[in-house]
Amino acid sequence: MTPDTTPLDGRECRRLLAGLSVGRVVYTVGALPAVRPARYRLGADGSVLLSTAAESELVRAVSGALVAFEAGELDAADGAGWSVTVLGRADVTPDRTPTGPTGPAETVTVRILPELVSGRLFAPSHVVRR
Repeated sequence: MTPDTTPLDGRECRRLLAGLSVGRVVYTVGALPAVRPARYRLGADGSVLLSTAAESELVRAVSGALVAFEAGELDAADGAGWSVTVLGRADVTPDRTPTGPTGPAETVTVRILPELVSGRLFAPSHVVRR
């Protein structure tokens, strides 16, 4: 059974994304798909900004690549909620103030500049679960 969905416009997608801080970045490693949860924030231009270790697999894989980012909320009880996907090129820049949990560490910001933003609103399911 496919849930009833309604497309969201770009403005509503950005508003919803701004309300969360964790999503999933989708990229490729050796031509295979990879998905990684990530903390994020939105830039003033609508870019998705991730802070990560400079030597991470994510940085090596995404620099200059086309990637996807997804965030959303779904109610486990009735399936109501939303999902927003951002597609765009990722670039990597050093952070200005490198810090880590055990002292200084080199961190970078991965910036995903949106080329395509889409979202769906999921209506509550009327299926009774037991």
